[in-house]
Amino acid sequence: MGAAGRHRTERVTKDEVKAVLERVPTWPEDRQQELAEIALEIEAELAGAEYEATPDELAAIDEGLSGEAASEEEVDAAFASFRKA
Repeated sequence: MGAAGRHRTERVTKDEVKAVLERVPTWPEDRQQELAEIALEIEAELAGAEYEATPDELAAIDEGLSGEAASEEEVDAAFASFRKA
């Protein structure tokens, strides 16, 4: 099964990791940036560094905290609409 069809529960071999990393320079610049950010976050976690939210993440948290919480009825209605989809 190819990488695109791989289930998330399947382990990736070291050779597969090396192969995909060799292809990264052929990716669009924004996707290379995204991979680099994720890799740096993983490295920081492995080194025991504390997570630091980005300004965008902090703004989203502030926005969420400043709004009103949904009522139980609103939550039920939202879940009901998801089930219909």
